[in-house]
Amino acid sequence: MSRGPDLIITEKDNAARRIADILSGETASAERMNGVNVYKWGGKRCIGLSGHVVGVDFPPEYNDWRDVEPVELISAPVEKHPTQENIVAALRRLARKAGNVTIATDYDREGELIGKEAYELVREVNEDVPVDRVRFSSITKREVTEAFENPDELDFDLAAAGEARQIIDLVWGAALTRFLSLSARQLGNDFISVGRVQGPTLKLIVDREREIEAFDPEDYWELFSKLTKDADGAAESFEAQYFYLDDDGTEAERIWDEDAAQAAYEDLLSVDAAEVTAVKRRTRTDKPPAPFNTTQFIRAAGSIGYSAQRAMSIAEDLYTAGYITYPRTDNTVYPDDLDPRELLGAFEGDRRFKEDAESLLEQEEIEPTEGDNETTDHPPIHPTGELPSASDLSEDEWDVYELVVRRFFATVAEDAVWEHLRVVAEAAGRTLKANGKRLLEPGYHAVYPYFNSTESFVPDVEEGEELQLSDTHLDAKQTQPPRRYGQSRLIETMEQMGIGTKATRHDVIQKLYDRGYIESDPPRPTRLARAVVEASEDFAKLIVSEEMTSQLESDMMAIARGEASLEDVTEESKEILEDVFEGLMESREELGKQLQDSLKADKTVGPCPECGGDLVVRKSRRGSYFIGCDSYPDCTNTLPLPSTGKPLIMEDTCDEHDLHHIKMLAGRKTFVHGCPLCKAEEADEEEDLVIGSCPECGEGATSETSQDEGGETAEEGGELAIKRLRSGSRLVGCTRYPDCDYSLPLPRRGDIEVTDESCDEHDLPELRITYDGDREPWELGCPICNYREYQAQQNGEGGSELESIKGIGAKTAEKLKDAGYEDVKTLKAAEPDDVAANVEGVGADTVRKWQAAAD
Repeated sequence: MSRGPDLIITEKDNAARRIADILSGETASAERMNGVNVYKWGGKRCIGLSGHVVGVDFPPEYNDWRDVEPVELISAPVEKHPTQENIVAALRRLARKAGNVTIATDYDREGELIGKEAYELVREVNEDVPVDRVRFSSITKREVTEAFENPDELDFDLAAAGEARQIIDLVWGAALTRFLSLSARQLGNDFISVGRVQGPTLKLIVDREREIEAFDPEDYWELFSKLTKDADGAAESFEAQYFYLDDDGTEAERIWDEDAAQAAYEDLLSVDAAEVTAVKRRTRTDKPPAPFNTTQFIRAAGSIGYSAQRAMSIAEDLYTAGYITYPRTDNTVYPDDLDPRELLGAFEGDRRFKEDAESLLEQEEIEPTEGDNETTDHPPIHPTGELPSASDLSEDEWDVYELVVRRFFATVAEDAVWEHLRVVAEAAGRTLKANGKRLLEPGYHAVYPYFNSTESFVPDVEEGEELQLSDTHLDAKQTQPPRRYGQSRLIETMEQMGIGTKATRHDVIQKLYDRGYIESDPPRPTRLARAVVEASEDFAKLIVSEEMTSQLESDMMAIARGEASLEDVTEESKEILEDVFEGLMESREELGKQLQDSLKADKTVGPCPECGGDLVVRKSRRGSYFIGCDSYPDCTNTLPLPSTGKPLIMEDTCDEHDLHHIKMLAGRKTFVHGCPLCKAEEADEEEDLVIGSCPECGEGATSETSQDEGGETAEEGGELAIKRLRSGSRLVGCTRYPDCDYSLPLPRRGDIEVTDESCDEHDLPELRITYDGDREPWELGCPICNYREYQAQQNGEGGSELESIKGIGAKTAEKLKDAGYEDVKTLKAAEPDDVAANVEGVGADTVRKWQAAAD
């Protein structure tokens, strides 16, 4: 029997495509099998999965929430089943005829588990085929080629650790989620989700909020004066701060007694000169930062405006494209085989990094910095030396890529050197000090602009020198509560406490947002979050204890080392969960009442002006949100909300109505609606602006709506007017509504201007939308023509069909059309490299994403 083609299995499609390009010398072609890309060349086939294509779940008979008690899930059997049927079917078809199989999934716990899942699917249809495992930290030609030249075996212990996590998370999450949701009578899409790692993370956020609320501010005062040196007729001024020695002899700037502060202030006001009593100069060496591990990368990305989830998503795309190394790592020490000079040399040919790379290569010795953590799986995150062109990356991808490149540059740069100058002066028996600093040697700051390198000026002075004193001011201040955790700081704290892993922490935070436990950034807990934490503390502390989840992480590491078994760890976890349920079952009614009260509080906007009850956010049967009185049906007072997005109740309240402001969460179009009653009153008071005749029932209309029952034309035709609805939406609609319901949508934001230009076809004025700030006005034009164009885009008519593809906007669609790619069919049939060459600002990888999305 002849040997079939070799099969390579990767974790994702884009990794499969890149590996196929590398191993085939870019001669691989792609074909579709069950809707999945399969790359082929010679006797090779390569398929990319979509992460986990097999999931764990309970048998179907356990899916009925009302018939199966949550505690029964603890001992319920766990089954594996395909979650991506088309990918599994394609993999099985390829595996049946494969002569050799190579697992090339990511090298970490999850990647090994995904590889094991693929291994088991292969074995179901081909028991005898040899299966290899290759591992690499970057998808570059060198690493991929070396990995395939030196294949290894699957690490079943490491995979078992991932499988244990999967099973334990299922059992804990399903049992607790079902119990809390049923207790609170919160079912459907708004069920109460609880997870093994979510609980302790949520408690961190709630505990910080408690600290903030319990904080009792103290008053204090700080005192400043301006000192001026007359240097050859040119005045050099700087600010100095009053200080004193406290009881233990340390310098103190905060004055806690108002009378003492006022006395010092009056003393300094009474004089116009100060004498320099001490001058101290010193230099300080500023060491470059350590290489990026996952946590420090997320922290740095956060400082330039990227959430943890977004930063990791971009980093994974850059890794798959071969531009950076694997982004999930604890390592902060570069491996011995990394040659910094060689890697720097790769950037000499790139105009964006050329100058900095050349300056670093001029150093006699290059000794990279090292952090405290050294592991053997993946190196720190760094660029691979394969450089993207300007069109290969989006703006966000470039920001993150440049951050990684410059962090590597920083780690091989020289120390920075600062000069610090401390000046102490006396006036009226009071002591003032000023601290200046300037950068003598920029060192790594020259190539890494993300750290603060601001200088503070203090002129050269000498002891005994007299300086002018002026502009004395006393500032009253208060101590501030601790700040909320930013996402990156929260991840650092989770790492320190052993909560979650480098691969999961950012996902956990995103889940807390998705489930409505936290809002805003930095994260603030909702009332529901507080209720879940408080209920857990009262009835089952282990749900929010970091000790349990930290111990579980240690147990899974023991599985990976072969020191514990999957069965032992999962059974121990189930026993712990059974103990948790003993406390929960005893307090079910009390716990449910506590959660119900908090759920209502999370939806309460404020007092009903009609009856004094509570106005709460509700959802209609059609799925839209509105505000209604909880005394219904006795009170039928309602207020509309915008039809776009999900309402979030904000802390701010209306001074007039005592109602909380509402923010509508609608992805990138999120906006603040404000006080719902104010918005409704504004809409009621605002007069409609008539702009022309209604095409349905107005003068000259020929539709049936312009005639009465006898077929005679109505005496008064309708007119089109710009209207603002009580929900805050705006539209162009007929003044004869509801007899005529003709309407056209208008954008919610911006000011609407009626221009002097008019539409020849519809005899309506053209509209312009203007915005505050630097944003350019939108020439909306005739509202009928504008809506017709919008409908054409939605229906895929003409060139606008391209805009139906995720990621393609109007401008990009126009560029594609100009280059000859008229519609989706044309774009799908084109070679990505050809499109990239013909359309400015578009990379081949982006085109492939569009083509995949079009399928």
